[in-house]
Amino acid sequence: MDVTHDTPFDRASRDFLDAQVWSRPGLARRDRRWTTLTCVAAADAPGPIEEQVHAALAGGDITLTEMLEFVLHFAVYCGWPKASHLEGAVGRQWDRIHRDRGEPTPPWPELGNDTLGPTDMDKRIARGAEEFVDVNLVPAPPSTSPYRHAGILGFVFGHVWKRPGLARRDRRIITVAAVALDDSPVPLRSHVTAALHSGDITKAEMDEIVLQFAAYYGFAKGDALADAVEAAWAALPA
Repeated sequence: MDVTHDTPFDRASRDFLDAQVWSRPGLARRDRRWTTLTCVAAADAPGPIEEQVHAALAGGDITLTEMLEFVLHFAVYCGWPKASHLEGAVGRQWDRIHRDRGEPTPPWPELGNDTLGPTDMDKRIARGAEEFVDVNLVPAPPSTSPYRHAGILGFVFGHVWKRPGLARRDRRIITVAAVALDDSPVPLRSHVTAALHSGDITKAEMDEIVLQFAAYYGFAKGDALADAVEAAWAALPA
């Protein structure tokens, strides 16, 4: 027997989340998708992960190639185990979409090794330092630890941020949500500041990201993100 629930949570989901947050005009649905996907994947919420991946792919807001690229970027900022579960959801929902259509499921794209960037490590570190400056608007860190050398310069900025599968704006939105939910005050300040000061995300758009984030990861963490946004905006050079 079907039971219609009308709990406070059900009413808020329907009347606030669906009717008010998602329908607001200040941010494109695609941008809301990135924020929401980052939140539900990091929250280890199996049902919402499956639902949001399905909605993003089935609705055409995000392509399979972009979704798979998102998984890698998400892994950098929220960890490989969570990304492994997320990629499993992508596979399940990609198959579901085509089964529902009565179609064979297309295979995932084969990637060539050329997508991995330069194999010369000196060139990779140099381009990592350059990308770090371009993204963060501050000098790159020195190669004084494995985290900085192999991780930040060699992989995160020497490879991931340079990949062509997502636009820099997409990566900024995903990263802002990730560092906000990770309780990472220094990365939160730096990525919010860079996103606003670069002009990649406007103040009005960032305010909408804060609301979308708060709806899916909690208003307490949303408050910290909102504070970082206001501080960054106040520090914008005249």
